[in-house]
Amino acid sequence: MSLNEDVNLLGRTLGTVLSEQEGPDFLELVERVRSLVRQARAGDDDTPLRELLSGVDAHTAENLVRAFTLYFQLVNLAEEYERVRVLTASPGPRPQSLGRALIELKEMGLNAEAAEALIARVDLGLTFTAHPTEMRRRTVRGHLVDVAHDIAALTPAAVERIAAHIEALWSTPELRRLKPTVLDEAKGGLSYISVIARALPPLQQELRRAFVEVYGRETGVHLPISFSSWMGGDRDGNPFVTPEATREALALHRERARELLLEQIIGAYASLSQEGLEDDQDAYRRELRALHNAVRDGERVELLPRLEALDARLRSDGQARSADLLLAPLLTLARVFGQHLVSLDVREHSALTGAAVAALLKEAGVEADYLVLPEHARLELLTRELKSRRPLWPAGTPLPTELERAIGPVREVARACALVGPRAFGRYIVSMSESVSDVLEPLILAREVGFGILPVPLFETLDDLVRAPAVMWELLSLPEYRAVLGGNVQEIMLGYSDSNKDAGFLAANWALHEAQRDISSVCRKAGVPWRFFHGRGTSIGRGGGPAGRAILGQPAGTIDAGLRITEQGEALADKYSHPVLAQRNLEQALYGLLLAAARPADELPAAWVEALGRAGKASAAAYRTLVEDERFIPLFEEVTPIHEIARLNIASRPVRRPGPPSLSSLRAIPWVMSWTQNRANLPGWYGLKEGLAEIGPDLAGEMYRGWPFFRSVLDNAQMSLAKSDLLIFEEYTRLVPKGEQDHAQLAAQLEAAYRDTVRAIEAVVGEDLLSGEPRLKRSIELRNPYIDPIHRLQVELLRRSRQVEGGVEQMPAELERPLLLSVQGISAGVRNTG
Repeated sequence: MSLNEDVNLLGRTLGTVLSEQEGPDFLELVERVRSLVRQARAGDDDTPLRELLSGVDAHTAENLVRAFTLYFQLVNLAEEYERVRVLTASPGPRPQSLGRALIELKEMGLNAEAAEALIARVDLGLTFTAHPTEMRRRTVRGHLVDVAHDIAALTPAAVERIAAHIEALWSTPELRRLKPTVLDEAKGGLSYISVIARALPPLQQELRRAFVEVYGRETGVHLPISFSSWMGGDRDGNPFVTPEATREALALHRERARELLLEQIIGAYASLSQEGLEDDQDAYRRELRALHNAVRDGERVELLPRLEALDARLRSDGQARSADLLLAPLLTLARVFGQHLVSLDVREHSALTGAAVAALLKEAGVEADYLVLPEHARLELLTRELKSRRPLWPAGTPLPTELERAIGPVREVARACALVGPRAFGRYIVSMSESVSDVLEPLILAREVGFGILPVPLFETLDDLVRAPAVMWELLSLPEYRAVLGGNVQEIMLGYSDSNKDAGFLAANWALHEAQRDISSVCRKAGVPWRFFHGRGTSIGRGGGPAGRAILGQPAGTIDAGLRITEQGEALADKYSHPVLAQRNLEQALYGLLLAAARPADELPAAWVEALGRAGKASAAAYRTLVEDERFIPLFEEVTPIHEIARLNIASRPVRRPGPPSLSSLRAIPWVMSWTQNRANLPGWYGLKEGLAEIGPDLAGEMYRGWPFFRSVLDNAQMSLAKSDLLIFEEYTRLVPKGEQDHAQLAAQLEAAYRDTVRAIEAVVGEDLLSGEPRLKRSIELRNPYIDPIHRLQVELLRRSRQVEGGVEQMPAELERPLLLSVQGISAGVRNTG
């Protein structure tokens, strides 16, 4: 079977189900809409299509949206299985594989010992976060997973099961009736761990096999990979992440880790039936039985030393194959997941951390009004306190509610570490870090429960990125802080979302690049190992794009102890829905990490740096001129479904941070998601035209060919522009009220800017958009005509809802359901939405 044959089968089956469940007339309507949309895209008069859609009632509109959405979900499945099929049928070394990474490391001059040292030094930290633009309910995902399994067989029985699941999907409510809880989000995100667990052992085996092939000898290196989570610890702007929610998430981690380990121990026990050389028939099984019982009973166990000893015993007994194939899967998963499963980070906004410290100091009689102190006075007070081990709050005395909310999560991770080891907790992320005191304040809170934490500053806005190197130098110059850090790795988190929202696509990318280079120099000068943590989304406007390409595009010499990356939204399903896909995505990311980490720091051509510095300023100026235009926010609210997105029960987190509604308080995910709904994709390209004009096409072409970072930026912009669609965006501009002519003029300016940006990029790269990625280009071309019906229906439903007196808050349920379903359907069709 081919992809086209799979799509045709699924489409025919869906048609049969629609005819059976809703009647032949409804199926005929679906086909009529599809036909008219194709004609409109081909340039025919779309009046018949408009008249048809304006005449359908809300219930029929809802069913049309659901039909086309289900079609896209099935197409997504078929594409995923096609990727599995291609990967499975491709023997031999693949590009961007671990074997290829070792070959290229050897070509760079690294001998076996240097390659081993590199792999041991770095870590790829993948962090699951609860920013779910992946809006499907777990019940719906379950049906789709079952369909995916049956695509592989396509026996008559499998085809019948596919039809049964599609039938069930049609009758399953897609919208959540209630907002998901924090624990719901954690369960959803961690559901992919079981798939990843199946991918890791063969990946570990591939690493060792490739090392032998490239360097001619065995190696004991392990996969440099770890997993973390923010679900249950990310408190920034989310009032529902209470200490109790943190406790529940940590308990879930322990439960899932126990299930995973017990399954692997039982498998190893069944396979290792041989007797040891010491004539002890139960030599291997006795140890596995003891480990099984301890894990089952929730005891804290030294898993790795005991499993490594068992591995050594097998090898000394001449049972190397058994060690490699029968025990190694358990050993690999114990190394990666242990009894903790994933390390939970705690994240809090610097303003709230500072307020909690102020309250603590005031209650303890140390400082009456900490928050009014200038920075130097804050640092003097904080460093003095860090020299002391005494808590500020009397032992055994209950904390006030607000202080408990701030300190409680640290107490919960401390308890989890006592139960299953230090890896239960990751780091303490300080959002909106602007100063050294912001980084020190969590240390004061953690001292109250006698638990050591390592704070991670998160630099998010453009101004914060510019100041970040100076902040890090001052921080690392403090003896009191260096005593806390010890020999640990200093993590620095860089945020893509707010910097993009501040300055636009090109300026934000350049600011991140320069901050990373300068912070690396600071850490190197201070003699401190470092690791950057990239807060990437799935959309180009939030740092998305292929992970391997993004890692290879990092500035040379800036990857020291590895890299951490957030994984979120539909990226989890896209990357980790199948073990073969999971293995491929992980090996591509590891390939990028190893090669990027091996590149020494180098001096970029001065002309490139100077040109991109000018381009960043020109791009930011163009972007700020747009978003500060008094017409912009009203236009944004008219041509996007931002208010409707706020009503979706897709996350426990509000769409805005506390405070008056503004662009700065709007969270980046709904901001970006709104622009993907109308296919303008503005955060992924606006301002780039002005930046490229500042450089000039000849120099920009030279930079594109010779600078991995610049190439990555322009390739990601190509993807964002290719997924944009002016034909669709123009439909949304029809929502501008007829009296708002100035708003319509601004919309026309955006369309002109899009066309100019496409021409500017094509002049630099020397070919049409995405000519270098024909598979992606073809996928977009195939999807565009079929997602049109949902866009058209969404525009019609937005028009109706905005005519209701009282606005979106008074929207009747008969309009709300199909409208919210259209948001979900477009996300399924476009992908990379948040």
